Amino acid sequence: QAQLVESGGGLVQAGGSLRLSCAASGRTVSGYSMGWFRQAPGKEREFVAGISWSGGRTYYADSVKGRFTISRDNAKNTVYLQMNSLKPEDAAVYYCAADWAQKQSYYTDYRQAAAYNDWGQGTQVTVSS
Repeated sequence: QAQLVESGGGLVQAGGSLRLSCAASGRTVSGYSMGWFRQAPGKEREFVAGISWSGGRTYYADSVKGRFTISRDNAKNTVYLQMNSLKPEDAAVYYCAADWAQKQSYYTDYRQAAAYNDWGQGTQVTVSS
């Protein structure tokens, strides 16, 4: 059974950086669309970034574009989210998600949580002002 495990969260000052990792076990991420979402207290889960199965296409929420970078290392079975120039409003629990339903999909609606069928447990990111 597949499992996604996020790590790399923590406390950082505004303007700082963190790199989140999402390690998959039980199946390979190679060939599958992956995404990152976040949820702050009292708010709905929101899309942050997505990456195609090939890594050739990436997608970002407007709020993080230019500051965050999603990438994947299929050899390490891991997806990353590099977060730079962090702001207090970036504080949230960050979740990794996988679309295991379709291999090499060109139709994943990356911005929609419903497009993903597997989620990690989340990692907390706190940004102090």
